[in-house]
Amino acid sequence: MQVLVKAATIAVCGLLVACCASESYQSAAMQASESGDQKAAIRLAKKEVARFSEPDQCSHASRINCGTLALAYGTLAGYQVLDGDSSAAEKSFTSAKWALNLTEPENRASATAMVYRDVSEAFWKVGNRARATSVLNEGRAAGADKWLYMSSAARAADRQPVDPQPTELH
Repeated sequence: MQVLVKAATIAVCGLLVACCASESYQSAAMQASESGDQKAAIRLAKKEVARFSEPDQCSHASRINCGTLALAYGTLAGYQVLDGDSSAAEKSFTSAKWALNLTEPENRASATAMVYRDVSEAFWKVGNRARATSVLNEGRAAGADKWLYMSSAARAADRQPVDPQPTELH
């Protein structure tokens, strides 16, 4: 009987490891990026994108993980910006926008905010303040919720003095 219990325990542990292993791409990519290895972060982020790019995950027929796919593309774009490949980053960002369009309406505003915030933040970190601010403004126009305003560009915009608007005298 104890042999069966041990075998079952080992089997359950094996299943848990197999189920949780796929989540390690995102975590490993974050760790690689934080340690300065953007190439490794990009490689891992592409694996995360591939996980959610299947038609049964995100397509016009199945929208189960479109928000997750958008986040994965946004994260990939951020790593590409940090690696100095703005062209690849813009392509990934465009793919994120496509996935956002397929995201369920109840999740779209938050997913939009997170994608645009991550991309804006990456441009901010590399010193491209103009593009960071542009991405922030695009996110506002795309219907992003409050998460967008946690970016450096948003915080900087809040500190900018507001020009008084001219008033018409009648």
